[in-house]
Amino acid sequence: MGNGFRYRAERISLGTMAAAGIAVLVADLLGWLDKMAPGGTLPKITLLILSTVTLFLLMEFDRLKVLDNINRQISGLTVDGLTGELRRGHYLGVVQVHREFPESAFIGLVRAARREVAILQTWIPNLGSFQSELANAVNERQIEVNILLLHPSSPVAGLRDEALRSTGQRAGAVDVDASLRSLELVHRQIAPELRDKLRVRVYNSLPSIAVYKVDERYLVSSFLHGQLAIASTQTEIDGCDTLMGGEVQRELDTLWRIGHDVDLGDWHRSIDSINQ
Repeated sequence: MGNGFRYRAERISLGTMAAAGIAVLVADLLGWLDKMAPGGTLPKITLLILSTVTLFLLMEFDRLKVLDNINRQISGLTVDGLTGELRRGHYLGVVQVHREFPESAFIGLVRAARREVAILQTWIPNLGSFQSELANAVNERQIEVNILLLHPSSPVAGLRDEALRSTGQRAGAVDVDASLRSLELVHRQIAPELRDKLRVRVYNSLPSIAVYKVDERYLVSSFLHGQLAIASTQTEIDGCDTLMGGEVQRELDTLWRIGHDVDLGDWHRSIDSINQ
């Protein structure tokens, strides 16, 4: 009943305001306003119309507050709730897909890392672009950096090298030694008491995916023929508790278990001592 009365009052107010506006316009055109009350009628009628508008807005104030609350709730649901649920449930953790390795974005992630940086590759052709960021992450924030590389003498290294050259494109040859030399430089840039934060292992197994991980954010690509993994599309995944994030993390954990530690202080000797 209250809502019905309020609705009728609103309609009457709006109707009265519209009628008054039309009447004032007609009276002004015919010159009646000056005859009825010279010099004072128009301001009074204007005040009456403004008062009517103010009354209408006051009557709508509670309803506008409700709409504002609904808008805030929808905004929160879209950004914080719905997006997260869709990402985890429907998209399985995928945030976006990049045409190629997003180097600047990865460097930004490394600079903001809180716990861990991990890389799974055959070798790391773009290591020179961010090796100083790896050293800084360890020195400044004691971030753990874990690197998995293919053993240089693994038969898989030869097969991958052949796959890169098979299409006749100059995609680049597998060069694990180059990555180990760069990691040796990173090792030297790290304070001696923190060097155990940088761990490198080599594995002798079929590489399934290339992974660049910072905390719980993953960049994942495939090993395609005639194309480096960093030149392939990159699937960005957020959260190790998502379906895809969990699968990628299990792959990292599996290869880490079967890998062998490399002493970056003398990686040549260390590599030679690992039986393949």
